[in-house]
Amino acid sequence: MRSLAPLFPEKTNLPEPIGEAWLTGIDCKIATGPYAGKNLGQAWREMPPEWRGTRFTDAAYFPILAKFIFPGDKLSIQVHPDDRYAAIHENADGGHGKTEMWHVVSAEAGADVLIGLIPKVDREKFLKAIEAERLEEVLLHWRVHPGDTFFVPAGTPHSIGPGMVLCEIQEYSDLTYRVYDYGRVDAQGRPRELHIQKALDVIEFGRPILGKVSRLPLPLPGSQKTLLTACRHFATERWKIMTRIEASSNDDHFDLYLILTGCGEFAWNGGSAGYRCGECWFVAASLSRLVINPREPTKLLRSYVPDLKALRGRLEQEHSWQEINKTVFD
Repeated sequence: MRSLAPLFPEKTNLPEPIGEAWLTGIDCKIATGPYAGKNLGQAWREMPPEWRGTRFTDAAYFPILAKFIFPGDKLSIQVHPDDRYAAIHENADGGHGKTEMWHVVSAEAGADVLIGLIPKVDREKFLKAIEAERLEEVLLHWRVHPGDTFFVPAGTPHSIGPGMVLCEIQEYSDLTYRVYDYGRVDAQGRPRELHIQKALDVIEFGRPILGKVSRLPLPLPGSQKTLLTACRHFATERWKIMTRIEASSNDDHFDLYLILTGCGEFAWNGGSAGYRCGECWFVAASLSRLVINPREPTKLLRSYVPDLKALRGRLEQEHSWQEINKTVFD
């Protein structure tokens, strides 16, 4: 797309279309704080253990990739490997698989995504659909609306259509096996590379499809707080904040706050800073107390790497296991 408004209102009438804005790529520059001017990869290596959290004191790589996606056309039909396959076959490219979730920031009427195969599609039927250039017909179509959340585990064929803006939270990996690309060509006029054999290796034929997921309400005085989805790689909550609230960090892990709408101020012991739409904030595990004072009604996503067993234990105090299993995935 040539405009990234309203998330980035200054990015309009761009000379070239932009499809993604990475917020926690290791080459992304830190804007404020003691690591200002350094990229995230450098900052992560230099951070004290109490900033990272007790579960990440020895982690060599940043675990969560957050991005906004602005599809101007259908994206290729693709699939990602899981950690085990990536560790064996893609070690040179990081060796990490890619499970992801999408939260719909905005969507036009009729916009849809493709996630998973229709029932009874096996390897043979999948190959025939590729050969006939009818692959969309064997994938499940999901209409999208603002506020929807979709969970896409590794091994699930998928694609994103135009007419929407998504926030994607995923394992830190860029491994993608492209299966079908609608006849597109690269800058030299050559068809873009496909990775059909690798895709066939990692697609989990016959697995139940998760797709759109349910959310769980969570307590947070002064705001609306819901858990959108969680797995061992990430958990993501959505907060709707109308008045001043106090939040707290967790010694186990850092948090990421992604601002979807609104503006205001963060304040903590010894400091404060203004926030605005489109920003991503790293909240240190040791911060303890954080005050959020919105000047405008604010929607944000909070994402972190959970202790899944402990998370389930907390949720079981308020929700049935049937409810939890529609949002939390092992």
